[in-house]
Amino acid sequence: MRIVTRPDFDGIVCAVLLREALHIDTDIYWVEPNEVQKKKADIKPGDILANLPYDPRCSLWFDHHVSNKPEQAFEGAHEIVDSAAGVIHKYYKTSGHLDSRFDDLVFHTDIIDSASLTKDQVLHPQDYPYVLLSMTIKNRDNTDTAYWNRLVKMLRTRDIETVMADPIVRERCDIVIRENKAYSGYLKEYTRIQGQISVTDFRGLDPVPSGNRFLTYCLFPETVASVKLRYTEPEKTHVLVSIGHSIFNRNCRVNVGQLLAGYGGGGHIGAGGCTLEANDAQQKIDEIIQVLEVNEPVWLTRFF
Repeated sequence: MRIVTRPDFDGIVCAVLLREALHIDTDIYWVEPNEVQKKKADIKPGDILANLPYDPRCSLWFDHHVSNKPEQAFEGAHEIVDSAAGVIHKYYKTSGHLDSRFDDLVFHTDIIDSASLTKDQVLHPQDYPYVLLSMTIKNRDNTDTAYWNRLVKMLRTRDIETVMADPIVRERCDIVIRENKAYSGYLKEYTRIQGQISVTDFRGLDPVPSGNRFLTYCLFPETVASVKLRYTEPEKTHVLVSIGHSIFNRNCRVNVGQLLAGYGGGGHIGAGGCTLEANDAQQKIDEIIQVLEVNEPVWLTRFF
């Protein structure tokens, strides 16, 4: 039995809950959604997938993304709620395999994964431990596996104050705070506004700057959605497209998960991503931005 999840805060908390509820001590298999969608992930019978698209080879599946629900029957649970961790928490708390010890952790995971943040939390994450901790979780080339595993172990047995005092966590938090200060400048320089959409193009930068993904909504308050573009690897053969509804100007009516499912990606109503081959990426990016600019949910049916 093996936990298979993605390396973001929701995925890490999913792993915490599954290890606690099912007493699993095998290594966690960390993968990205795109790897599951393209059958590149090595999914096996007995695997428990969480916060990822469904794969029929797994034995249990838990998720909350609107674009991921399969047509066939499956073991596990799928609900359109704030986090996959919330789905798992409800499932195993109902069966008595989890108690209230993780209620606060799941509460904050819901806030973070659904982007139900205040402007103060976005501008000053250092004042909010769970928010700052979530920003230390990054995935560029799987070099952070030991850190993800460390967080799973600590969040399962320690309170948030003890976790934040850990020297490795504290060092990463300091880096995040410094990166966020610089990120504002990168956003201002590399973002253009198309109608009510901000388009941040980092394809010309190596390395790609890291920073608070919600900061764009504070810098460009007139926009209803953001598009961020970057290459996924040094060879520049694929472009990662990340889209989000503004968490403060909530007037975007496009279902992002549904839109990006048409390009081999997916996600939630308000956020998602897809990976495009670089040779024809710009045409598809232009199409995606056009849908966002039109901002009509019924237009998706006509578009596809």
